[in-house]
Amino acid sequence: MRRSTVFRVLIFGTLAALILPSTALADFIRDDGTLAPGIPGSVAVDTLWVIVAGALVMFMQAGFAFLEIGFSRGKNAGTVVAKILTNFSIAGLCYWAVGFAFAFGAGSVIGHHGFFLQGFGDPLKAFPVMGLSDATVESKWFFQFVFCAVSLAIVWGTTLERIKFGVYIIYAVVFASIIYPIGSHWVFGGGFLQTGDWLGTGIVGMQDFAGSTAVHLIGATGAFAALLLLGPRKGKYDGAGKPRAIPGHNMPLFGLGVLILWLGWFGFNPGSALNASDGRFPEILLVTQLAGCAGVLAAIATAYWRTKAIDIGMAGNGAIAALVAITAPSGYVELWAAPIIGAVAGVIVVLGVYAIDKYLDDPVGALSAHGLAGIWGTISCGFFTSPRFAKYNAFGDPNGGLFYSGSPKQLIAQVVGFSIAFTFVFVMSFGTFWAIKKVYGLRVTGEEEDAGLDISEHGMYGYPEQFIPIPELVGYGAAPHVATPATAAAAPVTTTQEVTA
Repeated sequence: MRRSTVFRVLIFGTLAALILPSTALADFIRDDGTLAPGIPGSVAVDTLWVIVAGALVMFMQAGFAFLEIGFSRGKNAGTVVAKILTNFSIAGLCYWAVGFAFAFGAGSVIGHHGFFLQGFGDPLKAFPVMGLSDATVESKWFFQFVFCAVSLAIVWGTTLERIKFGVYIIYAVVFASIIYPIGSHWVFGGGFLQTGDWLGTGIVGMQDFAGSTAVHLIGATGAFAALLLLGPRKGKYDGAGKPRAIPGHNMPLFGLGVLILWLGWFGFNPGSALNASDGRFPEILLVTQLAGCAGVLAAIATAYWRTKAIDIGMAGNGAIAALVAITAPSGYVELWAAPIIGAVAGVIVVLGVYAIDKYLDDPVGALSAHGLAGIWGTISCGFFTSPRFAKYNAFGDPNGGLFYSGSPKQLIAQVVGFSIAFTFVFVMSFGTFWAIKKVYGLRVTGEEEDAGLDISEHGMYGYPEQFIPIPELVGYGAAPHVATPATAAAAPVTTTQEVTA
């Protein structure tokens, strides 16, 4: 890159960094350009950090896309792109209209103000559970919206290669408007599971700093409900019910997806502090990193113990599972606990994938990586929560987890909490998918599944050179050439996939 280009990029980046906080301060700036009375000076820096963290979480959509494309066969690669873009867009509109209000408005069971980001009064007091953060409401909405979009993306990993595209659209509306907002409200939006002592039970508040349950388990639960009604891909199980491997077509893309997701977690967990002023987010980032590293190594070791091979997919899922697990305790635990939590998740995901594959066709291992690891991460708060962080975060037993307090209070709250959240999401999701199946249908036809969803659902291929007949590959100079004798006019059409096989 030439020096002049580098200089222009630096100037543009500097201007963007200066403009962004000013734009975010729209709710707080008076006509004369000064801050309204009582507005803290930390608003700008906290808002900027929340938006940057949210952008990292948004980039996780690219990670999900590459991961799912890599684990799919080539004939189903393109449909993942359309699905990611469509779901992200539906979630944005639904979460703006009603989802954010349901998730973070005041209320024990469901929030009840802030629809369309209107009518919430004082922007610093609008959504009580986020009141400790000076970031603007708009930045908080964006950060929480990308969480909703991540949870929705998790749902579809189990359904690859055989689900109708219209199902994505219908369920996304219900999920982003009702299921995710209510479930997350209970867990980390100020609802009854988080505040504790609901119905006079005396149970302490549930702890879930960034969403092991509120984001990942909710997504995996929706995936589980869909999978029970959808069934396996054709050919997944033999006549005796024994599972067959259906390899994905591109492990390098899968690896790239994992690394993008890992990067996104540095917004996911540290950004959940919703401010930069108190300096906590670097420690949360370090906790996240240590857990992820331990998860990879533990998953590789566990897979090698079982198969005597270093499994590429398990290495990636070990990272994801560990990052999922550390999501709930990331703001509650000391550094020493992070590798333990991550390593246990790495073992769980491998054994979970092997066990689930015997009965359910989950192409990407989402039920293990986001479901089982999400449960473990939620429970781990009951063991490892440090008293100094418990007091700082204001929810749960101030004396910490079992290893500090000797009391099972927090552990009980964690188990009860994820169980209630799972039950709610499963019932709502199963009912939604059951209705869709009865009215619209869940699966494409057998012929469409054989042909691939790219061509049957979208009328085009993700990899046209591999699937379009050679005579129709006009302009593809790099396509393999096969000499066709004149007597072969009536022979079956040969595709480039068959030539290279």
